[in-house]
Amino acid sequence: MEAILESPYINSLPTLFEGLKMTLLITIAGLFLGFILGGLVGLGKLSKNKLIQGICTVYVEVVRGTPILAQVLFIYYGLTEDLIGLSINALTAAIIAITINAAAYIAEIVRGAVYSIEKGQREAGRSLGLTEKQTMRYIIWPQAFKRMIPPLGNQFVISLKDTSLFSVIAVHEVLYMGKQYYNVTYEIFETLVMVCILYLIITIPTSIILRRLERKLDV
Repeated sequence: MEAILESPYINSLPTLFEGLKMTLLITIAGLFLGFILGGLVGLGKLSKNKLIQGICTVYVEVVRGTPILAQVLFIYYGLTEDLIGLSINALTAAIIAITINAAAYIAEIVRGAVYSIEKGQREAGRSLGLTEKQTMRYIIWPQAFKRMIPPLGNQFVISLKDTSLFSVIAVHEVLYMGKQYYNVTYEIFETLVMVCILYLIITIPTSIILRRLERKLDV
Protein backbone atom coordinates (compact mmCIF):
# COMPACT_ATOMS: atom_id res chain seq x y z
CA MET A 1 0.00 0.00 0.00
CA GLU A 2 2.79 2.41 0.90
CA ALA A 3 4.54 1.58 -2.38
CA ILE A 4 1.41 2.57 -4.30
CA LEU A 5 1.05 5.82 -2.39
CA GLU A 6 4.70 6.65 -3.05
CA SER A 7 4.39 5.88 -6.76
CA PRO A 8 5.65 8.66 -9.06
CA TYR A 9 2.37 8.34 -10.94
CA ILE A 10 0.35 9.13 -7.81
CA ASN A 11 2.72 11.81 -6.56
CA SER A 12 2.10 13.96 -9.63
CA LEU A 13 -1.68 14.04 -9.21
CA PRO A 14 -2.02 17.02 -6.81
CA THR A 15 -0.10 19.22 -9.24
CA LEU A 16 -1.93 17.86 -12.27
CA PHE A 17 -5.33 18.33 -10.65
CA GLU A 18 -4.57 22.04 -10.28
CA GLY A 19 -3.89 22.18 -14.00
CA LEU A 20 -7.01 20.16 -14.76
CA LYS A 21 -9.16 22.74 -12.97
CA MET A 22 -7.71 25.44 -15.22
CA THR A 23 -8.21 23.27 -18.32
CA LEU A 24 -11.88 22.72 -17.51
CA LEU A 25 -12.38 26.41 -16.68
CA ILE A 26 -10.98 27.52 -20.04
CA THR A 27 -12.94 24.87 -21.94
CA ILE A 28 -16.31 25.49 -20.27
CA ALA A 29 -16.03 29.30 -20.30
CA GLY A 30 -14.77 29.35 -23.87
CA LEU A 31 -17.48 27.02 -25.14
CA PHE A 32 -20.23 28.88 -23.31
CA LEU A 33 -19.19 32.15 -24.93
CA GLY A 34 -18.41 30.35 -28.17
CA PHE A 35 -21.92 28.91 -28.32
CA ILE A 36 -23.43 32.39 -27.99
CA LEU A 37 -21.09 33.89 -30.60
CA GLY A 38 -21.30 30.83 -32.84
CA GLY A 39 -25.09 30.87 -32.71
CA LEU A 40 -25.15 34.50 -33.81
CA VAL A 41 -22.61 33.90 -36.57
CA GLY A 42 -24.48 30.78 -37.71
CA LEU A 43 -27.74 32.71 -37.93
CA GLY A 44 -25.83 35.48 -39.69
CA LYS A 45 -24.75 33.01 -42.36
CA LEU A 46 -28.41 32.10 -42.80
CA SER A 47 -29.39 35.76 -43.10
CA LYS A 48 -30.76 37.10 -46.38
CA ASN A 49 -28.69 40.24 -45.82
CA LYS A 50 -25.66 39.77 -48.08
CA LEU A 51 -23.43 42.05 -45.99
CA ILE A 52 -24.11 40.18 -42.73
CA GLN A 53 -23.81 36.86 -44.52
CA GLY A 54 -20.50 37.92 -46.07
CA ILE A 55 -19.00 39.14 -42.77
CA CYS A 56 -19.97 35.93 -41.00
CA THR A 57 -18.61 33.79 -43.83
CA VAL A 58 -15.26 35.62 -43.79
CA TYR A 59 -15.05 35.20 -40.00
CA VAL A 60 -15.68 31.45 -40.20
CA GLU A 61 -13.23 30.89 -43.06
CA VAL A 62 -10.44 32.94 -41.45
CA VAL A 63 -10.75 31.27 -38.05
CA ARG A 64 -11.14 27.76 -39.41
CA GLY A 65 -8.29 28.31 -41.85
CA THR A 66 -5.72 29.30 -39.21
CA PRO A 67 -4.36 27.20 -36.32
CA ILE A 68 -5.57 27.97 -32.81
CA LEU A 69 -1.95 28.21 -31.64
CA ALA A 70 -1.37 31.13 -34.02
CA GLN A 71 -4.62 32.68 -32.87
CA VAL A 72 -3.76 32.64 -29.18
CA LEU A 73 -0.26 34.01 -29.87
CA PHE A 74 -1.81 36.77 -31.98
CA ILE A 75 -4.27 37.64 -29.20
CA TYR A 76 -1.74 37.48 -26.36
CA TYR A 77 1.26 39.14 -28.02
CA GLY A 78 0.21 40.89 -31.21
CA LEU A 79 -3.33 42.17 -30.84
CA THR A 80 -3.26 43.51 -27.30
CA GLU A 81 0.22 45.01 -27.17
CA ASP A 82 0.78 46.20 -30.74
CA LEU A 83 -2.71 47.26 -31.81
CA ILE A 84 -4.60 48.12 -28.63
CA GLY A 85 -1.70 48.92 -26.36
CA LEU A 86 -3.16 46.95 -23.48
CA SER A 87 -1.92 43.71 -21.99
CA ILE A 88 -4.17 40.86 -20.88
CA ASN A 89 -3.30 37.88 -18.78
CA ALA A 90 -2.71 34.44 -20.27
CA LEU A 91 -5.97 32.99 -18.92
CA THR A 92 -8.07 35.69 -20.60
CA ALA A 93 -6.20 35.22 -23.87
CA ALA A 94 -6.81 31.47 -23.71
CA ILE A 95 -10.54 31.89 -23.11
CA ILE A 96 -10.81 34.40 -25.97
CA ALA A 97 -8.94 32.02 -28.28
CA ILE A 98 -11.21 29.09 -27.42
CA THR A 99 -14.25 31.33 -27.81
CA ILE A 100 -13.47 32.66 -31.27
CA ASN A 101 -12.18 29.30 -32.49
CA ALA A 102 -15.10 27.25 -31.20
CA ALA A 103 -17.58 29.87 -32.42
CA ALA A 104 -16.46 29.38 -36.02
CA TYR A 105 -17.10 25.64 -35.85
CA ILE A 106 -20.32 26.05 -33.87
CA ALA A 107 -21.56 28.49 -36.50
CA GLU A 108 -21.21 25.75 -39.12
CA ILE A 109 -22.95 23.28 -36.78
CA VAL A 110 -25.86 25.71 -36.42
CA ARG A 111 -26.05 26.41 -40.14
CA GLY A 112 -25.87 22.72 -41.04
CA ALA A 113 -28.49 21.74 -38.46
CA VAL A 114 -30.95 24.37 -39.69
CA TYR A 115 -30.39 23.41 -43.32
CA SER A 116 -30.95 19.75 -42.45
CA ILE A 117 -34.59 20.42 -41.55
CA GLU A 118 -36.83 19.56 -44.47
CA LYS A 119 -38.26 22.48 -46.46
CA GLY A 120 -41.73 21.08 -45.88
CA GLN A 121 -41.41 22.07 -42.20
CA ARG A 122 -41.05 25.71 -43.18
CA GLU A 123 -43.93 25.47 -45.59
CA ALA A 124 -46.08 23.85 -42.89
CA GLY A 125 -45.32 26.72 -40.54
CA ARG A 126 -46.22 29.32 -43.11
CA SER A 127 -49.44 27.47 -43.96
CA LEU A 128 -50.41 27.68 -40.29
CA GLY A 129 -50.11 31.46 -40.48
CA LEU A 130 -46.77 31.74 -38.69
CA THR A 131 -44.30 34.42 -39.70
CA GLU A 132 -40.81 33.44 -40.82
CA LYS A 133 -39.40 34.26 -37.37
CA GLN A 134 -42.14 32.30 -35.61
CA THR A 135 -41.58 29.34 -37.91
CA MET A 136 -37.88 29.41 -37.07
CA ARG A 137 -38.55 29.78 -33.34
CA TYR A 138 -41.28 27.20 -32.85
CA ILE A 139 -40.68 24.65 -35.61
CA ILE A 140 -37.18 24.77 -37.10
CA TRP A 141 -35.00 25.70 -34.13
CA PRO A 142 -36.26 23.02 -31.65
CA GLN A 143 -35.63 20.28 -34.23
CA ALA A 144 -32.28 21.74 -35.29
CA PHE A 145 -31.08 22.07 -31.70
CA LYS A 146 -31.53 18.34 -31.10
CA ARG A 147 -29.38 17.66 -34.13
CA MET A 148 -26.69 20.02 -32.83
CA ILE A 149 -26.15 18.15 -29.56
CA PRO A 150 -23.77 15.39 -30.81
CA PRO A 151 -21.50 17.71 -32.83
CA LEU A 152 -21.47 20.21 -29.95
CA GLY A 153 -20.25 17.42 -27.71
CA ASN A 154 -17.52 16.65 -30.21
CA GLN A 155 -16.54 20.31 -30.17
CA PHE A 156 -16.21 20.10 -26.38
CA VAL A 157 -13.69 17.27 -26.75
CA ILE A 158 -11.75 19.15 -29.44
CA SER A 159 -11.64 22.38 -27.41
CA LEU A 160 -10.59 20.49 -24.29
CA LYS A 161 -7.59 19.04 -26.10
CA ASP A 162 -6.78 22.38 -27.75
CA THR A 163 -6.15 23.91 -24.32
CA SER A 164 -2.92 21.91 -24.14
CA LEU A 165 -1.48 24.30 -26.74
CA PHE A 166 -1.84 27.24 -24.37
CA SER A 167 1.17 26.13 -22.38
CA VAL A 168 3.16 28.27 -24.86
CA ILE A 169 1.83 31.39 -23.13
CA ALA A 170 2.25 29.86 -19.66
CA VAL A 171 -1.41 29.12 -19.00
CA HIS A 172 -1.38 26.79 -16.00
CA GLU A 173 -3.42 24.05 -17.67
CA VAL A 174 -2.79 20.37 -17.07
CA LEU A 175 0.03 19.88 -19.59
CA TYR A 176 1.84 23.01 -18.41
CA MET A 177 1.61 21.85 -14.80
CA GLY A 178 2.88 18.44 -15.88
CA LYS A 179 5.92 20.08 -17.47
CA GLN A 180 6.56 22.10 -14.33
CA TYR A 181 6.36 18.93 -12.26
CA TYR A 182 8.70 16.77 -14.32
CA ASN A 183 11.20 19.62 -14.70
CA VAL A 184 11.71 19.28 -10.94
CA THR A 185 11.32 15.53 -10.47
CA TYR A 186 12.62 14.33 -13.88
CA GLU A 187 9.77 11.82 -13.90
CA ILE A 188 8.86 12.66 -17.48
CA PHE A 189 7.33 9.36 -18.59
CA GLU A 190 5.22 8.87 -15.45
CA THR A 191 3.96 12.45 -15.48
CA LEU A 192 2.95 12.42 -19.14
CA VAL A 193 1.18 9.10 -18.65
CA MET A 194 -0.93 10.68 -15.92
CA VAL A 195 -1.60 13.76 -18.07
CA CYS A 196 -2.97 11.50 -20.83
CA ILE A 197 -5.03 9.50 -18.32
CA LEU A 198 -6.65 12.69 -16.98
CA TYR A 199 -7.60 13.74 -20.51
CA LEU A 200 -9.02 10.28 -21.19
CA ILE A 201 -11.03 10.32 -17.95
CA ILE A 202 -12.90 13.31 -19.36
CA THR A 203 -13.01 12.52 -23.08
CA ILE A 204 -13.97 8.83 -22.98
CA PRO A 205 -17.15 9.29 -20.86
CA THR A 206 -18.05 12.28 -23.02
CA SER A 207 -17.70 10.17 -26.16
CA ILE A 208 -19.83 7.40 -24.65
CA ILE A 209 -22.57 9.88 -23.73
CA LEU A 210 -22.44 11.34 -27.25
CA ARG A 211 -22.84 7.93 -28.88
CA ARG A 212 -25.86 7.20 -26.70
CA LEU A 213 -27.35 10.58 -27.54
CA GLU A 214 -26.84 9.96 -31.25
CA ARG A 215 -28.61 6.59 -31.02
CA LYS A 216 -31.44 8.12 -29.01
CA LEU A 217 -31.87 11.03 -31.41
CA ASP A 218 -31.78 8.68 -34.41
CA VAL A 219 -34.69 6.76 -32.91
